[in-house]
Amino acid sequence: MSHRQPDRTEIAARLAAAVGRINRRARTDSAALGYGLVSALATIQAEGPLRPGDLSRIEVVTKPTMTRILTELEQRGFIEREADPRDGRAFMVSATPAGIAAVERARSDRTGIVAGLIADLPDDDVDSIAAALAALERIGQGERSQEAHTSGR
Repeated sequence: MSHRQPDRTEIAARLAAAVGRINRRARTDSAALGYGLVSALATIQAEGPLRPGDLSRIEVVTKPTMTRILTELEQRGFIEREADPRDGRAFMVSATPAGIAAVERARSDRTGIVAGLIADLPDDDVDSIAAALAALERIGQGERSQEAHTSGR
């Protein structure tokens, strides 16, 4: 009996649907920060200070969208602007202590919700999810192959 290759298109469709449903279920109440704000703020926290254009490339959003996100984050006191030391006409953004706390709260809330979603799954299912995490994380980071992961990127 020959081993058939998995249908990657079907896998991609099922993965996209499952991730979308999990994300919708993992959203917290409407008063919380939206996904785009949390994502940008987490990137600023991890990689900052950053220029807005660099942040828009990392987050894969347009510059006008990033401008709106940064305006809201600044109004909430979650980021601060500083002059770019390499170019006086430009600025960089960094997370404030309130912004760092907001990212941690959002991560904790989301983790709790997802933990609840998987709490009653059989151990074999949880093991399967755990085994897939490294590949899913590479996809999330834009890496296309195991070679990209191991080449020291």
